[in-house]
Amino acid sequence: MNWDVIYLVCFGTGFVLSVLSAVAGFGHLHLGHLHLGHSANLHHGHGVSRFNAFSVLAFLCWFGGTGYLLHHYSAFVAPVVLLLSAGSGCVGATILFWFFAKVLLPRERELTAADTDARGVTGKLSAGILPSGTGELLYTQNGVRRSAIARSVDGLPLERGTEVIVLRYEHGVAYVKPWHDLQLDRTD
Repeated sequence: MNWDVIYLVCFGTGFVLSVLSAVAGFGHLHLGHLHLGHSANLHHGHGVSRFNAFSVLAFLCWFGGTGYLLHHYSAFVAPVVLLLSAGSGCVGATILFWFFAKVLLPRERELTAADTDARGVTGKLSAGILPSGTGELLYTQNGVRRSAIARSVDGLPLERGTEVIVLRYEHGVAYVKPWHDLQLDRTD
């Protein structure tokens, strides 16, 4: 049995699949019927399982890398290298699990319809609205800069740079009114 090959296969598999999982997690990669990027093994109401895909891949990567280096470049015998490699794999998986569960997961939350509702949002027109035409609205929602096609509620033209409020949002079009006009309406 060639231990170098076993360790390198574990390291390569763990490393390649970790990178693929990270890239797929950010881009929600779909390969046919295989959906990558959703492998966190969340248990409803119980947090994250310690044995999830990311922890297993971290274990393989650290186990394989440490095992190869110790077997190839040290004077340790195979059983000692195996034990040290397994310990290193457990440490690597624990570090990744801790980072995932304590740093990343607490900041996650599920978006609700109210979080993405554009009504009541204020922004500025980056492209003016022609009479009965459309323009472009730039606004910030949930800390993300967004843009939308904008149309004046009353059909009147609005200049570029006008600060507006979205009164309704239908079929991808934000119907807006100048913020200044809305403030005047309240004082009347």
